[in-house]
Amino acid sequence: MKNRCRPCLSFCLLLCLAAACTVRPPEPYGAVPTPEQLAWQQMEMNLFCHFGPNTFTGVEWGDGTEPEDIFCPSDLDCRQWTATARKAGFKGVILTAKHHDGFCLWPSPESVHTVAQSAWREGKGDVLHELSEACAAEGLKFGVYISPWDRNDPRYGTPEYNAVFVRTLESVLDGRYGPVFEQWFDGACGEGPTGKRQVYDWPLFNGTVARLQPQAVIFSDVGPGCRWVGNERGQAGRTNWSTLEVDGFEPGAGSPPVEVLNCGTPGASHWAAAETDVSIRPGWFWRASETPQVKSVRQLLKIYYESVGRNSLLLLNVPPDTRGRIDPVDSLRLMEFRAALDDIFADDLAADATVAGDARGRHFAPANVLSPAYDRYWALPDGQTGGALTLSFPGPRTFNRVLLQEYIPLGQRITAFHLEILTPEGEWLEIARETTVGYKRIVLTPTVTTAALRVVVDDALVCPTLTRVALYHDTVYCEVD
Repeated sequence: MKNRCRPCLSFCLLLCLAAACTVRPPEPYGAVPTPEQLAWQQMEMNLFCHFGPNTFTGVEWGDGTEPEDIFCPSDLDCRQWTATARKAGFKGVILTAKHHDGFCLWPSPESVHTVAQSAWREGKGDVLHELSEACAAEGLKFGVYISPWDRNDPRYGTPEYNAVFVRTLESVLDGRYGPVFEQWFDGACGEGPTGKRQVYDWPLFNGTVARLQPQAVIFSDVGPGCRWVGNERGQAGRTNWSTLEVDGFEPGAGSPPVEVLNCGTPGASHWAAAETDVSIRPGWFWRASETPQVKSVRQLLKIYYESVGRNSLLLLNVPPDTRGRIDPVDSLRLMEFRAALDDIFADDLAADATVAGDARGRHFAPANVLSPAYDRYWALPDGQTGGALTLSFPGPRTFNRVLLQEYIPLGQRITAFHLEILTPEGEWLEIARETTVGYKRIVLTPTVTTAALRVVVDDALVCPTLTRVALYHDTVYCEVD
């Protein structure tokens, strides 16, 4: 009997040892992203296309009195847009399906100011149909901007209009154009034709989107899916939380102060990461006179570092011209921008490092930060809100970019960190000090050469996580922000 019990005892002992070695992951902290919000931020860069009557009139905001025939692209080719976007590394395209002038780029049954009333393609054209098919063909996601402000519809400014706008949304989002990954809402609210301002029913609008396209991330000044960054310069806050207090606020005049939109709010109740919208040209719609002013590669890299590199998504506007094509100058600049990014981020100079530091357990080991798998991450024990990782290299490394990523499915946690390098004299020298990390943080440092880097988390709301630490060398845009 005694011998027969020994295997049972051994098995129980193994179970106890296994349980002792199993450390649970950190509990999620505060507001966390939905799977759709996480997938949205992982896109990192999307293309914005402002296109409509303004392309042909040369104004930024049309007044709604433009004749429908003014919209007449001579050689519309949405496949050219999407091929350009894909080659430049963008993951989705958002089109201004209806701007403030009220002109609809699809045959909306709620309007008489649409492509159906124009001579273009004998009134049978539909830009949304062509773009959604082009996005599918190139493996890109399709999104729409539909402005609630309508300077053409006589019902704007009356209680009836909110129902009109819902039916307008339904005519785009009901599935006829396939999945919509982002619904872009502008908070602009001008004087209606009756002299009244429209009181938008945002819960109704958002609910319509959620009902018809539940996977769509809704953009506005206050989300609920993602928020405006607070400027059109392409600049997210150096401190940038993906959480935001939205109760009591609404898009447009009722939004939070721009400095709050730019930086977010630590520990807030809603997850609404910042989207950074900026145009490759001075204006949002194409004008021939602005072609010499297309942003340079250096300007685009600066925008990239101050948007994607500051825990934001970059929405770069590249407007089609009067032909209905991306201008050759803009297209070439995008290819140059892509080539620069590919060159800078081709080789992770920390890939062969040895990583040391405290950890929550072997499943959350320091070495996890070298893995390209996002779901493998380093974490500290509960109650420990500061700690350090030391990356030691087989030989000297020269770099000026340090990329950090938190594991945001558990929430955004880090409030302060700094970076140190080991000098030839064996001393640690601080080279950068920052605040938030979030989904992705790219720290611009002086160009340094060292055999070791130390990432020091000075403070966090709760025990910190990091899923990636990587080093790169940029020889194109060398400034330190």
